[in-house]
Amino acid sequence: MPLKRRTIVWLAGVVVAVNGFIPALWILATSLKSETELMSQPITYLPQAPTLANYLQAFTEQPLLAFLWNSFVVASLSTLLCVLVSALAAYALTRLRVPRSQLIMAALMAVAMFPLVSLMVPLFKLMRELGLLNTYLALILPYAVLSMPVCTLVLASFFQDIEPDLEAAAMVDGCSRVGALLRVIVPLSAPGVFTAAILAFVNAWDEFLLALTMLNRLSMRTLPVGITLYQGEFAFPWPLISAALVVAIVPISILIAVFQERVVGGLTAGGVKG
Repeated sequence: MPLKRRTIVWLAGVVVAVNGFIPALWILATSLKSETELMSQPITYLPQAPTLANYLQAFTEQPLLAFLWNSFVVASLSTLLCVLVSALAAYALTRLRVPRSQLIMAALMAVAMFPLVSLMVPLFKLMRELGLLNTYLALILPYAVLSMPVCTLVLASFFQDIEPDLEAAAMVDGCSRVGALLRVIVPLSAPGVFTAAILAFVNAWDEFLLALTMLNRLSMRTLPVGITLYQGEFAFPWPLISAALVVAIVPISILIAVFQERVVGGLTAGGVKG
């Protein structure tokens, strides 16, 4: 790689790293400070007297564990539903003789670009008519549907490069089309499946607007909405809010760290294959 190109790549990497890590480190440092130290002058960038009191208060002042559980249930179930339906759709578009499959793929891309705010009113009315407000399904169904276009495109890029002879052999041995998909295509496309699942899970875990609109019971709130409850009427307890934010970030960080190689491999392969 030429020196000029290598320098540009390194500079881009540094910019991305700084943009990603500096805010996270700042939130972590803030969560370990007391309110007095945070407001002191001059500013201290590192906590001079680190304390975990903010974390204890975050779990006692609001039902943070309940918020975590709600987010986990909603994100997990919506991810399972999204990956299952996306796999079936990607298989149909790449293996079956679906008329105008390329047009359908283009339509999926267009749908994926719709801003969420433009869908809020129809989604709210639909969930109200179905009687699903203040239930997990009020978030699981929209989250799964909103992530399906991207997940379908990711999976389709993998499915289309798998030799049809492999699933044909499985069907000769007695597998149905769905059986061949689950036993042959999906295992061979594991990086793509993990990539789609991570994308769907992170989108559901971080989403705020739908969760704020569909759920108004305290016991049903998800983590992003629950964190806003730490804000006072006239004050912002930043150390306390930062502690809650760290708790929200940790599960996603662990998930990405555990499946990092598969996700990176999936994104890279998907970009090459598509």
